[in-house]
Amino acid sequence: MKSLIDLEKKINSELGTKINNTEIKHDQIYIEIDKEDLIDVILFIKTNKDTKFRQLIDITVVDYPEEAQRFKVVYLFLSHEFNQRMILSYKINENEVISSLTPIFPSANWMEREVFDMYGVNFKDHPDLRRILTDYGFEGHPLRKDFPLTGHTEVRYSEDQKKVVNEPVKLEQNYRNFDYESPWEGTKYIKDQTENNDKKN
Repeated sequence: MKSLIDLEKKINSELGTKINNTEIKHDQIYIEIDKEDLIDVILFIKTNKDTKFRQLIDITVVDYPEEAQRFKVVYLFLSHEFNQRMILSYKINENEVISSLTPIFPSANWMEREVFDMYGVNFKDHPDLRRILTDYGFEGHPLRKDFPLTGHTEVRYSEDQKKVVNEPVKLEQNYRNFDYESPWEGTKYIKDQTENNDKKN
């Protein structure tokens, strides 16, 4: 389509019942759907002569832990023929399984593995759904907002065992005492030391 407005009209007229909302902003079209309609919508936008969104740029997730439908799954598409971008999204519950796009876009393989690894979202019919960024035996999903900033385990080389070991994270309290005094006024223990020295002199 020559313009995003024409594209929006085309999508709404052809896929009316499958589209929850469309919006044009930042020179892109944003589309919200239900997860059940994903494959039908994807096949249409890829194969229709007036859309031709033939490149999947990325798949990501936004985590809203306070909402009933915790995850918003987001797909970014590009149409080279029309120089247009589309952002497609839908919401799912924490443990829902969603359709894989690998049969339609083979490039979705590693993107979906990353989403699985970072957020714990499962994809149905994925050819090789395993972690891609974290280590073997890693617990949890690091980009979830309830994942602890320190993680659950740390990896280090043990001189005693002469190998790399996984251990629970231990935060030594003596490294967690912070001095919040202004650097211009000097820290309390230095002030006390100076005052004692002055008294001696």
